[in-house]
Amino acid sequence: MIKRPEEIALMSESGKLLAAVFAHLNQLNLINMSTMQINDMVDNYIVNHLKARPASKGQYGYCYSLNASRNNVVCHGVPSSNEILQSGDIVNFDITLEKNGYMADSSKTYLVGEVSPLAKRLVQVAYEAMWKGINAVRPGARLGDVGHAIERHATRNGYSVVKEYCGHGIGREMHEEPQVLHWGRPKTGMVLREGMVFTIEPMINQGRSAVFTAQDGWSVMTQDGQLSAQFEHTVAVTRNGVKVLTLRAEEKGKCD
Repeated sequence: MIKRPEEIALMSESGKLLAAVFAHLNQLNLINMSTMQINDMVDNYIVNHLKARPASKGQYGYCYSLNASRNNVVCHGVPSSNEILQSGDIVNFDITLEKNGYMADSSKTYLVGEVSPLAKRLVQVAYEAMWKGINAVRPGARLGDVGHAIERHATRNGYSVVKEYCGHGIGREMHEEPQVLHWGRPKTGMVLREGMVFTIEPMINQGRSAVFTAQDGWSVMTQDGQLSAQFEHTVAVTRNGVKVLTLRAEEKGKCD
C-alpha cells in the first residue's frame, strides 16, 4: 500500500504521460466524432507516440483503451463506432496508462460544442468536488474526511453522489487498496500516511444517485436518465500534504 519514493517517481512519470494524452484530446473538435474514433486515436497516441501501454485494454476482459461515458452514462462507457458526439453532449474519457511497470489513472468530462447552462454547472461542480477531496488529503487525515468534503460540496449544490463506485489504490496494479469512497463522515476511516497513492474520482449526478448497468455489461447509467459528470486524478500523500501525479498543464498552481 505504501509506495517507496522511487516508485512514486515512476508513477509520476506515468502521470505526466497521461496528462499529455488529455492535452492531445483537448485539441480535438469532438463534434461528429465517434467514441470509437477517439478510442483508436488515444490508443495510437499512447502506444506509438508515448511508447507506453493503455492499461485498460485487456483488464478484466475489457477490449478498449478508454471508457467513454456520455450524458447519462455514469462510468465505464464502452466506445462505439455508432456513438457520434453531438453539440450539447457532455462526455467523460477515463484513461489508465502504464509505463515502466507503474500506472496512473485519470478522467475528464468534456463539453461538446454548445452545452446547456445546467450541464455546464453540473460539470463544474463535479470538478470542484474532486478538488475538495484532493485538498482534504494530508498525513493524519482520514478517508472519511476526503469523502465528506466531496459529498458536502455536491449536495450543497443540489446534486447527488454515486455510492456504488469509488476511487482506489493504484501502482503496479490498476486496483489496489484502499477503497476511496466519495462520501462519508469526518474523522472516520483509514488514516492517511505518507507514500499512499490512490485515485479520487467522484461521479456526480444531476438527479438521484441510483444507477444500473446496461446490457453491454459495462456501461453504468443513471436510473432517472439525468446527466452525470466525473473527474479523476491519481494522488500521492506527501510529508506535508498531497501531490497530484496526473496534473494537467491547465491545472498548474491548482494544488501546491
